[in-house]
Amino acid sequence: MTPQQQKIRKMLADRQGILLAHYYARPEVQEIADILGDSLALAQAAAQSDAKIIVFAGVHFMAQSAAMLSPQKIVLLPRLDAGCPLADMATAPAVKKMRNKEPDALFVTYINSTAEVKAECDICCTSSNAVKIIQTLPASQKVVMLPDGNLARHVASVTGRDIIAWDGCCPVHQALTAKDVQARRREYPQAPFAAHPECRPEVLALADFVGSTAAILRFAADSKAKEIIIGTEEGILTELTKRLPDKTFIPASSALFCPDMKKITLDDIEQSLTTMKPVIGVPRDISLAAKKALDKMLAMS
Repeated sequence: MTPQQQKIRKMLADRQGILLAHYYARPEVQEIADILGDSLALAQAAAQSDAKIIVFAGVHFMAQSAAMLSPQKIVLLPRLDAGCPLADMATAPAVKKMRNKEPDALFVTYINSTAEVKAECDICCTSSNAVKIIQTLPASQKVVMLPDGNLARHVASVTGRDIIAWDGCCPVHQALTAKDVQARRREYPQAPFAAHPECRPEVLALADFVGSTAAILRFAADSKAKEIIIGTEEGILTELTKRLPDKTFIPASSALFCPDMKKITLDDIEQSLTTMKPVIGVPRDISLAAKKALDKMLAMS
């Protein structure tokens, strides 16, 4: 570890804090995280940890979820401007309007949504458990899934369920095209292609495997292939290479880079632990309603 990484680890220990980092965070941040994982693993860790302080190296909706699951803890997000364009594609007023239009539907929101949107929905899901969550719902139940339309369409194709897909997408995963994948496959004809379900349907149609970041890690470990094309944000390559140094991982496109996930630096974390700011909080009425949707998800996970 560098001197700064060691300093941050000591600051965390002194404050009885933990650092939660997403697989898409900067490599030097991933290296010193207490928990490195996808959205589901981080939500579970936030709920279960006995730490007094949670520092989140991710984006705003993740820190909000941690704050709602652990209201007695201090949750720090070192950069308030680390947002999520996908989460911003659904608003509470828009969900209320859709609820009026579809009064009999169950509303399933991806964890990549704001607390205000979660508060208007029945249950949360992540890309890791979305199929499982939908399969547990009554077959006769109409379902609206938001805000990621690509994830909704993928889950519908896997489960055979009739799902109303919200008109939203992750700009990073949406940027990956079938043409990009085909070009990579010509370069690496023996390499299987693993894709995240936030990708376009025509991209997923080309995939040998579709799954969350955690699932892609498992697929890569189980695969006999020595070269694998990866269709998700390039931050996962750090953990893939660390776990499987004998394999080569090829980004499906150079566009698979999320600037928001890369905003939080070691300097930001050190500053946040020094000042104990910015603290992420959620108004009590919104938190109570949104936590119900999160708790239902965690109970099924």
